Amino acid sequence: MKKVFLLLTLVSGSLLLRAQQVDLGLKGGLNVATISYPSTNSSVDPLISVNLGGLAHIHLSKEFALQPELLFSGQGYKQTISNVKYKTNLNYVQLPILLQYMIGTGFRIETGPQFGALLSAKSKSGDVSVDVKDQYKKIDAAWVFGAGYLIKNGFGIDARYNLGLGKINNNNDGKISNRVFAVGIFYQFKEMHH
Repeated sequence: MKKVFLLLTLVSGSLLLRAQQVDLGLKGGLNVATISYPSTNSSVDPLISVNLGGLAHIHLSKEFALQPELLFSGQGYKQTISNVKYKTNLNYVQLPILLQYMIGTGFRIETGPQFGALLSAKSKSGDVSVDVKDQYKKIDAAWVFGAGYLIKNGFGIDARYNLGLGKINNNNDGKISNRVFAVGIFYQFKEMHH
């Protein structure tokens, strides 16, 4: 019975998506990234980086939309250990899948899961840069909370907080998770109807 229900849900969902409007778009912005870090032996400071990618805005109804995105996301943190400053850059490909509630004025709120694949990880101190990718997990999961505003001409602005759910470190130093605040602009191209 559960398999039949799941199959019916998938079929009806795909039919619903085919019947609705889809807007494709581009987006980019700034990340203020850091980590949750259990140790009190060092201070952790934010790292400023960029996010850039594409989106598909799929209208489910007048008020609701599903928005999957594919983004390059520069993340990481700065850290001071024994008066030595380190900068760790963690670059991800992120796939957020957001459910959006749209208010008629162009304002929207959004939430949903995000899955990330680690592209590279480098730690830099002074002029020395070290590849530390083997110290971090290849996959990361987060939950996204955000809001945006679509202006009439297709441009919009958005702000998000990505709460990392998983442990990103491979060692036993306690759970380290990503924390990212992102702001950006986006552009939705002329709508396509199915």
